[in-house]
Amino acid sequence: MSTVLAFKPTEVAMAAPEAKSPARVAPPVAVTGPRSGIPGAQSESAPSPDLPSVAPGAPAGEKLRDALRIVIPPLFGIALMVGIWALVAIKSGNIPGPDKTWAAAVKLFADPFYQNGPNDQGIGWNVLSSLKRVGIGFGFAAAVGIPMGFLLGRFAFMNRMFEPIISLLRPVSPLAWLPIGLLVFQKADPAATWTIFICSIWPMILNTAQGVQRVPQDYLNVARVLGLPETKIITRILFPAVLPYMLTGIRLSIGTAWLVIVAAEMLTGGVGIGFWVWDEWNNLKVEHIVIAIFVIGIVGLALETMLLMLAKRFSYESR
Repeated sequence: MSTVLAFKPTEVAMAAPEAKSPARVAPPVAVTGPRSGIPGAQSESAPSPDLPSVAPGAPAGEKLRDALRIVIPPLFGIALMVGIWALVAIKSGNIPGPDKTWAAAVKLFADPFYQNGPNDQGIGWNVLSSLKRVGIGFGFAAAVGIPMGFLLGRFAFMNRMFEPIISLLRPVSPLAWLPIGLLVFQKADPAATWTIFICSIWPMILNTAQGVQRVPQDYLNVARVLGLPETKIITRILFPAVLPYMLTGIRLSIGTAWLVIVAAEMLTGGVGIGFWVWDEWNNLKVEHIVIAIFVIGIVGLALETMLLMLAKRFSYESR
């Protein structure tokens, strides 16, 4: 009688392949000197210290203390600035104090969009005219600078070809280009736009090229293995990786453009916040000049904040 032995097959536990997290590109870092052939690339400034966070379930007293830690230091800073301003106004006698400036601001902003002629308009129209010039010049700079930055970062030959030109022209003061614009365009408005264009283009070129050069070489090697055309390499690989660098260049450019337009409008005239400041100086309305300083600062802060929020939306650090 034969015995049949039944062997139970051993079960081998197959480990599920571990899901690989998608490779991430390093976030933009501060670069202020020549690197990889791109002269003087600039990027994010040093991050501000973290503000105290309020836990959702924290007691009311703790929430109040955290809120006071956030609010009180800026209030002290503003109070210190106003106090120094009031002391300087009392000592000099020529600079209007905070009370006189506030009274003039209330009257000025009661009707900021009045129009009594081409050269007599409210401060609101002047700010909008300056923003329009900045937008046009900045738009042309982005249309030229961002693609050029991709080319310089992607192709070493073009990088070496344009490196001496960028190194020569980038340190030139933007206002030095204003007479060239007046000579070429024969009009003040396009000359001011040209000045915005020439001062805005360099940060976008340099930061975009720096971002392209920081893309991991493994990404480009995989693209070559897959036989991707250059257009798909730019749109599918380079553009998402370079976007944080590109937004940093845009933020630096818009800040520079807003600084330059005020000085350019003082020289060219017409309608704009710079011309308005110069016109108020000719009318000896110093309190209006102080108001314009605050308006220019608030508009610049608003532009900076919007671009920072946009950059944070596409930042890899927040993911």
